[in-house]
Amino acid sequence: MILEALINAGANVRAYDPEAMAEAYRIYGDKPGLTLVESAEEALQGSDALVVVTEWKNFWSPDFDLIKRTLKDAVIFDGRNLYQPKLLKKLGIEYYGIGRL
Repeated sequence: MILEALINAGANVRAYDPEAMAEAYRIYGDKPGLTLVESAEEALQGSDALVVVTEWKNFWSPDFDLIKRTLKDAVIFDGRNLYQPKLLKKLGIEYYGIGRL
């Protein structure tokens, strides 16, 4: 799982999932290196990059200006290919669509 791999690599992860927070608390509790937060915006605070691993409707049309202003580095790793690479490049956000050529 990406979350565990990031933590095992030494990353500090701020995670939010609009549908699975109760389950995340149950599974991970107070795992060192992981902070479970109450909103997508809160997950961005103090973060270097955004990693999208769910495709909930909440994430389909994010505020890219907010993302760019909030992240330390304007980088998105998109595991669901929700976003358009050309648009993000135009907005000045470095984008990696996982599995895209």
